[in-house]
Amino acid sequence: MDNIILLTNKIYGESIFENLIKSNLPYKFIFIKNKNKFTLRKIQKLKPKYIFIPFWSSIISRSIYSNYTCINFHISDLPFGRGGSPLQNLIIKNFSKTKISAFKCNDILDGGDIYLKKNLNLKGSAEKILKNSSKIIFEMICEILKKNILPKPQKGKVFKFKRREPNQSDLKNIKDLKIMYNMIRMLDAEEYPKSYLETKHFKFELTNAKLYKKELIASVKIKKK
Repeated sequence: MDNIILLTNKIYGESIFENLIKSNLPYKFIFIKNKNKFTLRKIQKLKPKYIFIPFWSSIISRSIYSNYTCINFHISDLPFGRGGSPLQNLIIKNFSKTKISAFKCNDILDGGDIYLKKNLNLKGSAEKILKNSSKIIFEMICEILKKNILPKPQKGKVFKFKRREPNQSDLKNIKDLKIMYNMIRMLDAEEYPKSYLETKHFKFELTNAKLYKKELIASVKIKKK
């Protein structure tokens, strides 16, 4: 029985592994979430057929992806949206839908050959979107394993995203309610730094945003600076 590694260090990836265990696919699934345990020596012992990599923010070693089939998942319709913070960059640019791209890891950031793409709705909070994406990624992994899909080179014009920094989540200069709504919801997920407002003594973190015609309602957590 071939080994399949699922490499992820986010909570949204854990549900993928749980579903793979229940899938009855003829593979042994191995879960790795600590980058210190994702070493060439360990991979050489496991000899995986595939290494699936959803929700992972660390660089994959060339010594690993050049010797084993590493398949990454990226929330954008590659080659559009290569780079960091794809979900946030798409939402702030007013995209209402996108693709999840499964691609082979190589020495070009998000530039590997494509196995397949699936539609992803961008409505709601980041939490809702990421939970939905984890279900879709599970289905994509199953499809790749069942159909033995061969990857094809990316087609189209390359457009790169820059990773967003925490200070870009400051809402103090936002003048439009729709933009403020998008900025709040695009970071409203576990492990994400929240959009915020500040005074001299306090920081106000906003979540659970709901947009109406002339007002925005949200929850606020107040922290003393």
